[in-house]
Amino acid sequence: MKHKIILLQQLAFISALLISPSLSAQRQMQYYRPNDKTGIRTFETTKNDTTTFEGFKVKVGGNFSQDFQSLKHENNASVIMDAGVNTNQLISLTNGFNLAMANLNIDAQLSDGIRMNLTMYLSARHHEETWVKGGYVQFDKLLFLNSNLINKIMESVTIKIGDYDVDYGDQHFCRSDGGNGIYNPFVENYIMDAFATEIGGEVYFHPKSGFIAMVGVTNGALNPTVVESSKIDANTGKKNTYGPAFHGKIGFDKQVNKDFRLRITGSVYTDKSSSGNTLFWGDRTGSHYFYAMENTAATTDGNAWSGRFNPQFSDQVTSFSINPYLNYKGLELLGTYERVQGRKVTEADNRTVSQYGADIIYRFPANNLFWIGARYNKVIGSIPGNTEDIAITRLVGSVGWFVTKNIMMKAEYVNQKYDHYDASNILSAGRFSGFIAEASIGF
Repeated sequence: MKHKIILLQQLAFISALLISPSLSAQRQMQYYRPNDKTGIRTFETTKNDTTTFEGFKVKVGGNFSQDFQSLKHENNASVIMDAGVNTNQLISLTNGFNLAMANLNIDAQLSDGIRMNLTMYLSARHHEETWVKGGYVQFDKLLFLNSNLINKIMESVTIKIGDYDVDYGDQHFCRSDGGNGIYNPFVENYIMDAFATEIGGEVYFHPKSGFIAMVGVTNGALNPTVVESSKIDANTGKKNTYGPAFHGKIGFDKQVNKDFRLRITGSVYTDKSSSGNTLFWGDRTGSHYFYAMENTAATTDGNAWSGRFNPQFSDQVTSFSINPYLNYKGLELLGTYERVQGRKVTEADNRTVSQYGADIIYRFPANNLFWIGARYNKVIGSIPGNTEDIAITRLVGSVGWFVTKNIMMKAEYVNQKYDHYDASNILSAGRFSGFIAEASIGF
């Protein structure tokens, strides 16, 4: 009840903002990815200056999603009793609606070629109260420097500074983010979900030739701290330190002709020592597979990442990702190959995890109102305490409809299985499957 009251108050706040006279005549931002259907097939914002600067302006937007879930799960884990309760017994599931999620998006055009973004999670599986996802300033022009040379350079350069979603890999551009499911043709994200908000900066070089290059540096942590660590690094025998994280991307993205687009990128992210790196565990909203493979003591927020995999690389992580993308008329293919090495501060040696993914989407008719899609996703790797490398495999089928450019309806069937987990693990011989339908709004 408390959660519902908070959400109603937040929705009322958004409504008041939207009808405010000062914000009623909202216009498009420069170098901006729209929060509706027109934002699909968009990765990094381009250097196409299609919006005329008309002075300072603010755009208030929102994202909302509501799911209906019909899942079942099973396992074959050993009975482990704790205070008279089998901790490996799965919770009983039934059909029903999941908790609605909502985001609040505020964008401001501060100057010609300078835009600010602030995103807040109003309602999410992991939080009852409002949380700030992050905010950043993006520079596509530096006219205040009054330099013709810099103006020429900035025709191909973008600078982002703040607390933002780190641009590692390409799959994060197509994922669901709390209430924002408008870019995702599926209900859920990848099993090993590469998403982290960190403090830092990125510099992009993307001329009109199609070449893409980016370098970035961040603090390497979701929750930064200035308190010295008391933990001893098992590898060095010394106190753990907090170093910077570096990431980069190189690739090619070109609309070859009116029907065919080709994109391929390679990304890298590395952090040699962190207070708590969350490159693959940085989503504060939670998954859309509620209670899948959770035990009888599970709660909505306490077990918010059901169905996902955390490699537990909280101290060190080095990750590589290759992402090919093809778009021919209504057909899209996005592939992912990741190889990650890392460890916890209590581990002396690195472990390795690999992820494979392929999304095939067909949108029709010419205005892309409908789609059908399929996803294959697999994770293989080493986890602490397990006898052998584990494997998680997910198969998904999806259908969807853009009722309007702001309203999306989609449904998927998912089948996910867990292999090679020790019998003492609740995921031993685990499997879940079933249907989920989602309504999503973005503006």
